[in-house]
Amino acid sequence: MLVLVAPGQGAQTPGFLTPWLEIPGLADRLSAWSDLIGLDLISYGTTADADEIRDTAVAQPLLVAAGLAVAEILGASPDIVAGHSVGELTAAALTGVLTPEQSLTLVRERGLAMAEAAAVTKTGMIAVLGGEEEEVLASIDKHGLTPANVNGAGQIVAGGTLAQLEEFKADPPARAKLVALSVAGAFHTEHMAPAVDRLRVAAAAITPGDPAVTLLSNADGAAVASGAEFVDRLVSQIANPVRWNACMATMADMGVTTMIELTPGGTLTGLAKRALRGVKTVALKTPDNLDAAREALK
Repeated sequence: MLVLVAPGQGAQTPGFLTPWLEIPGLADRLSAWSDLIGLDLISYGTTADADEIRDTAVAQPLLVAAGLAVAEILGASPDIVAGHSVGELTAAALTGVLTPEQSLTLVRERGLAMAEAAAVTKTGMIAVLGGEEEEVLASIDKHGLTPANVNGAGQIVAGGTLAQLEEFKADPPARAKLVALSVAGAFHTEHMAPAVDRLRVAAAAITPGDPAVTLLSNADGAAVASGAEFVDRLVSQIANPVRWNACMATMADMGVTTMIELTPGGTLTGLAKRALRGVKTVALKTPDNLDAAREALK
């Protein structure tokens, strides 16, 4: 059983699209999408530096466009699809809930809305690696932070104000390593509430379809059969935690045997190697990984 997954913000690296542009037709696809949303996706994916693609308003559409373009090249027919955070918009297009164009238009609005919300208060995120989960969650709560991403495999991401994060770093959970993330704000926390209303207005103009294959939600890991419900979850998810651990638990319950992570792959397959032992994983980092992915499809 195959699951196709799409990574979230933070997976992007400078120049990650460069090798993919050698594939015929991909540059034309990205160019058309760039015109649609008024953002030079090719430039940002090839020559922009780390700070430029760290910008939420850039990173989010860039990731969705890259995932959709590479999915077309791969041509897989997954049994299950899931995306992490903004990757849910990639997943929505891959399953027919949205068209690629609707997904990119919506993610452009999402990125702008979240960038505006992040500018209101100085916030950030820290990955907590290891430690006992209950102790980690208690420590996050103690410092007024939100467990914004519960990723499984011993990884929880805390979000909040920079002052709260500094206090957290000075008093970390036992046996845990803290890693500051290069993100523009505390995503999936109360600090993103202003973005929810803006995205809800944009989403109201779209009539979604129902997913053609099993589509998992970050909210609780559940399979969502209604396109309208999935879009509603997409909107509210901006200010609520991502439960990727629940998504992986559902994958395990459904008997997933193979996971392919779309470009820029690596993060979600890394989690799966620790949490979904025995599942074959392939991360599409460059076109060189396509052969391994297609072999895994057999």
